[in-house]
Amino acid sequence: MTESTTEHLARFAASVKYEDIPAPAREYCKDILLDTVACAFAGHLGEETDQIARFAKSLATSTESAVIGGDNLSLAGATLLNGYLITAVTMCDIHRSTLTHVTPEVVPPALLIGERDNVSGRDLLVALAAGFEVTTRVGVGSDYPAVRKRGYHGPGVFGPFGAAAAVGRLRGLSPEAMARAFGLAGSQAGGTFAAWGTPTVKFHQCRGALSGLMAALLAEQNFLATREFLTAKDGGLFNTFSTGGHPEQVTAELGKRWEFEQIALRLWPSASSIQGMNTALFDALDERPFKLKDVKRAHIRLAPTVFNLHGKLSKYKAKFDALISAHYTAAVIIEDHALTLEQFTPVRYDDPVLRNAAASLIDLQPDESLSDVQTVVEIELNDGTKIVKRCNSPRGSADNRLTRAQIESKMRTYAQKRIGKAAIERIIASIWALEDVGSVRDLLQTMRQEVRAAA
Repeated sequence: MTESTTEHLARFAASVKYEDIPAPAREYCKDILLDTVACAFAGHLGEETDQIARFAKSLATSTESAVIGGDNLSLAGATLLNGYLITAVTMCDIHRSTLTHVTPEVVPPALLIGERDNVSGRDLLVALAAGFEVTTRVGVGSDYPAVRKRGYHGPGVFGPFGAAAAVGRLRGLSPEAMARAFGLAGSQAGGTFAAWGTPTVKFHQCRGALSGLMAALLAEQNFLATREFLTAKDGGLFNTFSTGGHPEQVTAELGKRWEFEQIALRLWPSASSIQGMNTALFDALDERPFKLKDVKRAHIRLAPTVFNLHGKLSKYKAKFDALISAHYTAAVIIEDHALTLEQFTPVRYDDPVLRNAAASLIDLQPDESLSDVQTVVEIELNDGTKIVKRCNSPRGSADNRLTRAQIESKMRTYAQKRIGKAAIERIIASIWALEDVGSVRDLLQTMRQEVRAAA
């Protein structure tokens, strides 16, 4: 019998070994992991984090699993809360071609099953690679423009598959069981852009993490599920969420070309689609430092899809709006020459100077000649000087990757309020040498909030 697309992908996820993953891909896995942990520490500053934490705690009363930068919760609660922490303050990864945040779904259940079963760092690395690859492969095979046209949001649709792959790999699922895990993951796929503009879009991510965890653990119990969810004619992912998709892209060069290497990281908080604008503005400031008082007009051109999402918030409301507002982000970059979570506190986004600049000084327009995150910035200064910068590949993208020093700096910046310096350095060193880590449980315990920091 011919192997289905789902079964082919499942066989890959169940059987991939450390030696099968090229060294550059393994190293990038580590980059992604440390960046993800940094985002989780930062997520404790999210406006809705306390609400999600209370909800996660209510799911069960056990405390066997670690919350990054927090205390212990149940396996389900910690999976959900860690997933939300990673995405809470809008600075985690993005797979650009599918507009999908991958790490909030894949990393939490992999870390927590790794902690529970006390697996090695090498096994965790393989599981993460499998989870990242499955998520992105399902995404590219879906024909994402058609998925988006129907209003679906990638993390909640594709993420459960990657989470199931990572957990299933750690649990040693057979290819047949992994295929059933994908069937169970697909049965929980969902999340639409009707949630755009609300924190519910972030809930899609953490719910995807929990869905994948449940799918893998239920498949491990020999629960009966379809082994061909992706291309099933009646209700399959590609025929329901898309118009048939491109199943051949799911398996093309699988194990030879690693799609997850296209995942982009974010150096700065703010929406992933305006990272090109951020890059161009910082490039302009590198050429000549200036402040808002020096600017006559800042003309910024974005691709139409990005403009529609982020170019219409010149009169933003509070923190969430500010994080996704290209107007505010541009204004505060120019004024502060920095973009960290300090720029998204009420004292900054409510500053009358910044609100006025966002509404009147920053001119944002769509440009049909631009695509994806391409951006053109023209700064017209009061002395007549014009500074023009174009960005095709933002800092953190596959073609302009963050350095390890930049990722480490991000980690130190956001972890220091939850854990001590010695613990931060242990985490950094352990992730860079993940193959040599004997106990994921020890690594997770290092990430827990320290009593001193909590006080």
